[in-house]
Amino acid sequence: MRIGVSSSGCVIVKRKIATSPDSCENSACRKLSESVRMSGIGVRWPLVQRCADVPLVGLTRGGPAVCNGGMTNQVQLQRAYYAKTADTYDDAHSYESALEFTLFAALLAHLKAASVLDIGSGTGRALIAAKECRPQIRAIGVEPASALRVRGHAKGLATHELIDGDAQALDFLDNSFDVVCEFAALHHIPNPSVAVEEMLRVARKAVFISDSNNFGQGSRAARAIKQLVGALGLWPLADLIKTRGKGYLISEGDGLSYSYSVFNDMPLIRSHCASVYVFGDVSAGGSNPYRASPGAVIIGLKE
Repeated sequence: MRIGVSSSGCVIVKRKIATSPDSCENSACRKLSESVRMSGIGVRWPLVQRCADVPLVGLTRGGPAVCNGGMTNQVQLQRAYYAKTADTYDDAHSYESALEFTLFAALLAHLKAASVLDIGSGTGRALIAAKECRPQIRAIGVEPASALRVRGHAKGLATHELIDGDAQALDFLDNSFDVVCEFAALHHIPNPSVAVEEMLRVARKAVFISDSNNFGQGSRAARAIKQLVGALGLWPLADLIKTRGKGYLISEGDGLSYSYSVFNDMPLIRSHCASVYVFGDVSAGGSNPYRASPGAVIIGLKE
């Protein structure tokens, strides 16, 4: 293993790997780096350093990666989608908010929360909901898409309330906020477990996670197959096959998203919290949210 700095300014920790013909565009040699923090965008990405005449390509969930202030293709696609849909973002996502925000408001009241951080804040809907139920609360939202921040600022949020940032590397000290929350943001993040770990680090009293459960989506037969594949540890391979090697899907209603289940991070949440509560819609059958609910709310209390 060698540590060095590329001519374009990236820190590269290299180790040799074998690559298949399907993953190469030519026969140029490749070296896979360890996960490093890229300057400029603050995201940890495994990179591929190839020969000088071949561009950098990312292997994490597919798609290209560049360094020193550049953006991955996935990030560019996400930013373009939000720039196009920013004006209709709130209306398009209104279905997500009713019950989840009621639970969220109840949690803030129960904990007498004086501060809250929302990651992947979008136009700041969670911040506005928090301030409506607790007017004196210190509410901060981290949102990397500038088009969505502009919309949030236009709704009355201050520039110091809805800010730029990376959920995978939060620029806050440990235990900085009473509650840290997210609403349907984790399935847009390539490394959601890193973001959840950051949420747990920054939270003083609780985390509130409302997101998708891919294993509870689809027909009863489809759910059973996905749950079996997941139990066998083959879901990453199945996901690559489903997405034709990209590791993500793009839809008109949700933009670029990754396959994700909130239950993937349950062990991590349990390890940091004294008690954990799960809320899900099991109308599809049974009483287990993991098996039947297309999404779920997880509340982890640290005290």
